[in-house]
Amino acid sequence: MIRAGSGVGPEARGGAGSGEDAGASEHGEPNEGTAVRADAVIVAAGSSTRMGGRDKLEALVAGRPLLAWTIDAIAAAPEIERIVVVVAPGRADDPEDLPWMSGRVTLVVPGGRRRQESVAAGVDALVRLDPGGDARPVLVHDGARPLVSPELVGRVARATAAQGAVIPVLPVTETVKRVVGDLIEGTLDRAELATAQTPQGFRRGLLRAAYAQLPPAGSEEWTDEGVLLEACRIDVHAIPGEPGNLKVTLPADLARVDAALTGEGRLRVGFGHDSHPFGPGAPLALGGISIAGAPRLHGHSDGDVALHAVADALLGAAGLGDLGRLFPAGPATPAGISSRELLAVVVGRVRASGHAPASVDLTIIGARPRLAGSLDAMRDAIAGLLELDTRAVNVKASTGNLEGMEGAGRGMSARAVAVLEVAP
Repeated sequence: MIRAGSGVGPEARGGAGSGEDAGASEHGEPNEGTAVRADAVIVAAGSSTRMGGRDKLEALVAGRPLLAWTIDAIAAAPEIERIVVVVAPGRADDPEDLPWMSGRVTLVVPGGRRRQESVAAGVDALVRLDPGGDARPVLVHDGARPLVSPELVGRVARATAAQGAVIPVLPVTETVKRVVGDLIEGTLDRAELATAQTPQGFRRGLLRAAYAQLPPAGSEEWTDEGVLLEACRIDVHAIPGEPGNLKVTLPADLARVDAALTGEGRLRVGFGHDSHPFGPGAPLALGGISIAGAPRLHGHSDGDVALHAVADALLGAAGLGDLGRLFPAGPATPAGISSRELLAVVVGRVRASGHAPASVDLTIIGARPRLAGSLDAMRDAIAGLLELDTRAVNVKASTGNLEGMEGAGRGMSARAVAVLEVAP
């Protein structure tokens, strides 16, 4: 059965094939610091019948083959180690004819007559590469979904490691009717309905067990691997999908993807906010510099609210969560760690997701200390950390007419807006 909901929580664990859950958080994902390594099977062996005979493998969007964008999106997720691309028979004979695959793809293999046979061919290729890897998550993704975010890929991989079988879903927002001929026979409860996306994640051993019950070449046919596992009475859990994770099916869809990649889809905007009270000690770490004579901000790190706000804005724009999840205040994050180090890791994650910082606007809020003489130095430090021209970074301070902790001089806060662009 599919367990739908806003996430994969502890109440959804157990059942057939759920396996062990060591190291998992209360949200059904491994705890911070737990490395998840997964494989991906990208299915691109279809006949593209609804494309009017046009092969989606060769269709150009934003100047590149559609499949190239899909491969790059999957490869950008740090959790993915190996990628097998399944193409139509004949195309795998000479993968060098597809140079844009080099360096990203582990194997290119021929598919079968039906989608389920093509996925099985990709799984078989992974078994040959790693016979003992049945505990590893395998993410099955449609080659025609080039707009999937690396963040969703990572969430599916982590949830699969914890839960065994996971698919991303979107809630149904329209009223759904049962129609027979031209008559309305009834209305379905949309609260119990969802649409499925890919990548869908499965521990490889669960897929192989399902294949043993229902061979891919058999008479039964299923539209995705979630349906296969449902038929085998293996629990399939649901996590939130992405509205922008479009599947190219019709020729008009190519134009939508092209617009997303070349138009407004090239820019993403995020907002970050952080606040800390003053604590004992000095100097003040703020905006990537040290300000002598000012008290230090209290926190598990060095308390640099400005860099924390910038980091959260970058993570938000890239859809990669927030700084607290990446660096929880605990043993996994060294006490007193420099926020410059934290921001460097965030920038690396953002670049790995296929994006690059384009600009930052930062406002620091506090009645003390006076910052007018330090703003340019902060701008230069932040620009250096983000590898940006200083003209792309703006740092300003708000020190008057303040309320709360900032107005009373007990602490400081910062707000940042970050703009990312698709990396070239």
